[in-house]
Amino acid sequence: MGFFAFLILGLIAGAIAKAILPGRQGGGIFITLLLGVVGAFLGGWIGGLIFGTGLQEFFSLQTWLLAIGGAIIVLLVYGMITKRSVRS
Repeated sequence: MGFFAFLILGLIAGAIAKAILPGRQGGGIFITLLLGVVGAFLGGWIGGLIFGTGLQEFFSLQTWLLAIGGAIIVLLVYGMITKRSVRS
């Protein structure tokens, strides 16, 4: 998958992950999209470790599920970090 396709995948996966997660997450749209790109990378890496596959083609269901799953993980971790830092 090309670099720009990977960026677009991450941006869309971040937006979908934010829509899936309940409640209100901190950060604006830019942070969400940036975390989506990081999540897509994480999802591909985890997919490679667990399932022996990663982000293959842009229009593959497997690619989208891994990217969205990774984005959800990154958004959850980001939410835990920002809530903890606000309380301190």
